[in-house]
Amino acid sequence: MLIAGFPAGAWGTNCFLVAPAAGEECVIIDPGHQAAQGVEETLKKHRLKPVAVVLTHGHIDHVASVVPVCGAHDVPAWIHPEDRFMMSDPEKALGRTIGMQLMGELTVGEPDDVKELADGAKLELAGLELTVAHAPGHTKGSVTFGLPETADIPPILFSGDLLFAGSIGRTDFPGGSMDDMLESLARVVLPLDDSTVVLPGHNEQTTIGRERATNPYLRQVAAGPGAHVDAPRRGM
Repeated sequence: MLIAGFPAGAWGTNCFLVAPAAGEECVIIDPGHQAAQGVEETLKKHRLKPVAVVLTHGHIDHVASVVPVCGAHDVPAWIHPEDRFMMSDPEKALGRTIGMQLMGELTVGEPDDVKELADGAKLELAGLELTVAHAPGHTKGSVTFGLPETADIPPILFSGDLLFAGSIGRTDFPGGSMDDMLESLARVVLPLDDSTVVLPGHNEQTTIGRERATNPYLRQVAAGPGAHVDAPRRGM
């Protein structure tokens, strides 16, 4: 298994390229602001051929390079239908022009081929099986992508802005909901094995075991109704 990632753009959004091995087909996850050059460099370095772009959600810091990346390689983009509008109208998705000054001029819109994700779907792409879990809270159409355990790697969760090391994504943008976020954490995250490696939309990787023991939001969910924490949230 090859997973190559890099932080891109003004918000340091993690873009990942995933393939069975170097020299094979790959999937690109979340090519965000100023990610196109990093994608091309990573493709060349590992001799990869992209077959699809998959998106954890529709915020501009995760989708800003979708059009050029899909166009350059004639591949589709997969996104949950609840977040599809964000590709063409990022300001509506954010409720205000937060961070737009940092991002500069953007080319917004949809690539030529857009496919919609569904909860529980199993995407057979590039010799991989990505399991989709709808996980609203940060946005209505947020999803995670799971890879099963193999002989050489533990299970992997691409968590987008649902779960970070020590924190969770913001819920104060249009479509965000703390109630939905906590329900998604309980339904999508808590059942995962402690060995699962979490590759989030921002900042460093972690594991489910580490977050179960230390993340205040997961501890709140595990404690059940009525528990409360006051802790920071991250991401755009």
